[in-house]
Amino acid sequence: MSAATVIADDAEALAAAAELAADFRKDAAERDAQRRLPHAELERLSASGLLAVTVPAEFGGADVRTDTLAEIFRLLAAADASLAQIPQSHFVYVGVLRRQGTHEQQEFFFGEVLRGKRLGNAQSEAGTKHVQDIRTRLTPRPDGSYLLDGVKNYSTGALFADWIPVLTRADDDALHVAYVPRDAPGLTVVDDWDGMGQRTTASGTVRLESVPVPADRVLPHHLTFQSPQLHGALAQLMHAAIDAGIASGALAEAVEFVRTKSRPWFESVEEGHETAAEDPLLIQRFGELAIQVRAADALLAAAARSVDAARAELTDDSAAEASIAVAAAKVTAAEAAVEVASALFEVSGTRSALDSLRLHRHWRDARTHTLHDPARWKVQHIGRYVLNGTRPPRHGLL
Repeated sequence: MSAATVIADDAEALAAAAELAADFRKDAAERDAQRRLPHAELERLSASGLLAVTVPAEFGGADVRTDTLAEIFRLLAAADASLAQIPQSHFVYVGVLRRQGTHEQQEFFFGEVLRGKRLGNAQSEAGTKHVQDIRTRLTPRPDGSYLLDGVKNYSTGALFADWIPVLTRADDDALHVAYVPRDAPGLTVVDDWDGMGQRTTASGTVRLESVPVPADRVLPHHLTFQSPQLHGALAQLMHAAIDAGIASGALAEAVEFVRTKSRPWFESVEEGHETAAEDPLLIQRFGELAIQVRAADALLAAAARSVDAARAELTDDSAAEASIAVAAAKVTAAEAAVEVASALFEVSGTRSALDSLRLHRHWRDARTHTLHDPARWKVQHIGRYVLNGTRPPRHGLL
């Protein structure tokens, strides 16, 4: 891989994201149809410098605003929701390094990221009691290093990664993150993801069998949750941006289809409307859908500003406010993604259901991605906060 561009500021980051999104959109339906994994596209993403935009300025990064990061994800997801999902964990674990890494760890890994290296993820486990029941174990060795054992599922980005951050527990059950090279002995990535949506994320299985890990590649992630934190808010904000992008992309496809391919309903023609785009009932429905998309975008931007405000002065109260703002954005964006992607067929008519048109990828992506964590619990925490002033929990999913 050639050297990556080092992006200087927010404006440059947004311009790069818009340019890549326009190119990625062209073959997104074909990649989905053939399940062609986006190796070449990810190389372009790395070379663009976008993966390094949250590296702190003291280490040479642009350290962009949170609303810029959210907009990068929204733009990419509007073009290809699978591609947008792949770097989400990358930014999550760059954030873990910012919070819990030593200066030496930060210097090394931020240098890797600035050179275009990608971080994957080995986080979730299937078949355990619940999502935070982590069974993967980090076992100390006499020389101070560790061995890592476990099986991870839904490991988005791992197949394409240079480094795979692994969520694990130590002997004392405390949560840690081990940053493991993709080619480490004992580490196997299995491309067995067969989801109906986000088909090209390669969110498969990672097997860890006595993987050696030096002590300086392990971070104490449990410390993140012992004080006010934005770990969960940032992670969830990127998910909200992906949902908002899916909604936006689906609406754009619906507009194009109705303008260029849909026939008007005969009763509409009898009332003097010669094209589908002139049908007052369709106009009404597009207005409703546009309002949903705008609401999702507005709440996304407001949540990003709340995260930046909390970062500037991090307290229990500011962290809670940021988490609640992000939760509201995530619930709204998830609803918009599923509703608009489904309504695409409602407004476009029978022909839009043809498999060859691949319009259903938006709904499949929306329905798959919005299962990531339940919106109903976010609504609960919003209600508790508004009604009783109860701050949301520090578990990393808010």
